[in-house]
Amino acid sequence: MCTNLTLTTSISGSGLGREGWFAVDQAVVYFDHPQDAPLVHALCLDVRGPSSVSDPAERVTVELDVRSARRLAETILATLDHREVRTVVGSSSAEGA
Repeated sequence: MCTNLTLTTSISGSGLGREGWFAVDQAVVYFDHPQDAPLVHALCLDVRGPSSVSDPAERVTVELDVRSARRLAETILATLDHREVRTVVGSSSAEGA
C-alpha cells in the first residue's frame, strides 16, 4: 500500500555529491516503497539543489527504516537542543534559529 504522503520544505545548506559540494534549497520527505533499500516501506529523504531537475548530481536521497528515521530525527533534535548549540546559535544571527 502506498501512502502518497509527501512533504516538502525549503532549506539552506550544502550537500556533498560525486562531483563535490553543491547548494541545497529543498528537502522532500515521503513514506513509500524504497527504490533500493531492502524494505517494504521506507522514510525517504530527498535533499535537492536548485538545478536538481536538470542535474541529478545535485540531489542526495536516503531511504531509512522507520526505527532509523525516528532515531535520526531524535538525534537531530537532541543536537539542536543541546546547551552548547543554543549558545552558539544565540550568539550569531547568521545561523538562524
